[in-house]
Amino acid sequence: MKKKFSTELAYVLGIVLVAWGVVLMEKADFGVSMVVAPAYLLYRWLSPAWHFFTFGMAEYCLQAVLLLAMSLLLRRFRISYLFSFVTAVVYGIVLDALMFLGAMLPSGGIALRGIYYAAGMLFCAAGVSAMFHTYISPEVYELFVKEVSAYFGVDINRFKTGYDCASCLLGVAMSFLAFGPWHFVGVKWGTILCALLNGWIIGQFSTFYEKHWIFYDRFPLRKYFVPDAAQPSAQR
Repeated sequence: MKKKFSTELAYVLGIVLVAWGVVLMEKADFGVSMVVAPAYLLYRWLSPAWHFFTFGMAEYCLQAVLLLAMSLLLRRFRISYLFSFVTAVVYGIVLDALMFLGAMLPSGGIALRGIYYAAGMLFCAAGVSAMFHTYISPEVYELFVKEVSAYFGVDINRFKTGYDCASCLLGVAMSFLAFGPWHFVGVKWGTILCALLNGWIIGQFSTFYEKHWIFYDRFPLRKYFVPDAAQPSAQR
């Protein structure tokens, strides 16, 4: 028998799981995901000079720029877009808190790093899948893909693939500029492996969630995030 699980709790769980997954993948140092790579490179680039600049700050600063670029590209701005930036800020704060905890984890050889990497990828996928089952606005990354692909009438899956590739190339370019040619930071073989497996793993978690849980809205807030939504429904 399926158990009930609130969409609001799925939102909180999604943010925490994704943030912890990113921390573990960063700890492994085999490469972070393509979406995270530009923000991670920005953090590694600026933090030595600006000690107050954190990974979480890099995330929501970069997403603020992406939100502005999206609004200029679409030539429109909606108040609902701000909810995605709020999510980005909340995620950034949680990420910084978990980075502090992650620094306490023991460093080890290739085996322990492999465990960190595998666990991190699983946590990220579980968190993204949880976010798919909430009505609350996702981060700007997902909003950009959704809005721009719809505006130009492009298949969202193809656009997502192109966006991921562009993020990866941007990460490589930033690594070259900041740390020199052929000195890869943040974008490594683990980034490619994550790109190949992440979508499938997310799908497996979604299947598991929907097999065991019924997602429902505990609070009547869906109308503020999805104005046209009449019934609760499960939806990076």
